[in-house]
Amino acid sequence: QVQLVESGGGSVQAGGSRRLSCQVSGNTSRLKRLGWWRQAPGKQREGVASLYISDGTEYYADSVKGRFAISQDSTKTTVYLQMNNVKPEDTATYFCAASLPRVRPMSDGGLNNPQRWDYWGQGAQVTVSS
Repeated sequence: QVQLVESGGGSVQAGGSRRLSCQVSGNTSRLKRLGWWRQAPGKQREGVASLYISDGTEYYADSVKGRFAISQDSTKTTVYLQMNNVKPEDTATYFCAASLPRVRPMSDGGLNNPQRWDYWGQGAQVTVSS
């Protein structure tokens, strides 16, 4: 019903920058939030950043505040994650996600509960070398 395809993964040196992209397609008219999650081997999936589609309100995990930025293009067919000043701890598979409206709105940008997100991409690997 909704398809999310990430691109832009790869290797980057610590302190460098990388931009991930996510193409959003399908039945997108009712989507309310878009976000980025990441999962490193042996770790839980972590909410990184999200935005509210209607007004662009952004939310970030404390671990990436001031370094990462989420944005959406003018056609709302692509969501980006600009990663600046990357750290080795940022190494993970990054997933694009989308959520439908909820009777009970998500708190903290929905970054605290992956089960409340409805659609997921297949992931893009980002490796940060020191």
